[in-house]
Amino acid sequence: MKAAKPVLLLKSSKITKPDPPVKDNKKIARTRRQRGYNWEDTLVKRFNAMSDWKAFRLGSPSVGLPDILVVSTKHSTIFTIEAKSGTTNSLTVPYDQVQRCLKWTDTFEIYGTRRVIFAFKFLSKKRIGLGQYEKRELREFYKVWDKAHQVTDFVCSYEGETYALVDGKRQTLDLKDHAMPFKMRHSKTSA
Repeated sequence: MKAAKPVLLLKSSKITKPDPPVKDNKKIARTRRQRGYNWEDTLVKRFNAMSDWKAFRLGSPSVGLPDILVVSTKHSTIFTIEAKSGTTNSLTVPYDQVQRCLKWTDTFEIYGTRRVIFAFKFLSKKRIGLGQYEKRELREFYKVWDKAHQVTDFVCSYEGETYALVDGKRQTLDLKDHAMPFKMRHSKTSA
C-alpha cells in the first residue's frame, strides 16, 4: 500500500467581511416589552410617591385595559394613561387604545376631572440600524386627548408634534400638553 500524500489546505487570500448582525425578532420583542414595562413602572412610582394620588399598572393589552389607572379622591380626578417608549423618532398609538382609555374614563362619572393621557418617552439613544444607536436627548411628552377629535391612530414625534393617521395619510391633530402633578426632569412641551 502506498502512503497517502498529505493534503495542504490553503487559506483564501481574500479578506472576508464579517457576517451582518442577524435580526432576532424574539429578542427585539422582549426588549420592546421590557422598555414599555419599565416606563409604566416609572410612571406608577412617580404618582404613588405623592400622598394624594394612587396609580395602578393594569396589565397586558390583551385584556382590554389601559396601561395605567390613576386616581385622586382629594382632587376628584381620574386618569387613564397609555404609555409609549422607544428609540425611534415617532411613537404610534392605535385607535383601539384610544377607545379603550376613553371607555374607562367615561365609566367613572363620580370623578369631576376625567382625562385620557398619553405618556411618550423618547429614549436617549436613537436607533439608526440593526443594533446601532446614536446618543440624543431623552424626552418625555404628556398629551391629553380631546374628546372633540375623532378617534383614530395617531403619532407623537420626537419634537412633541402630534398628527392623526387616516388611511395611511397624515392629518392635523393638535393634542395639548398636560402638566403632570409630579416633577419631571426630561419633560418637554411642544412649541
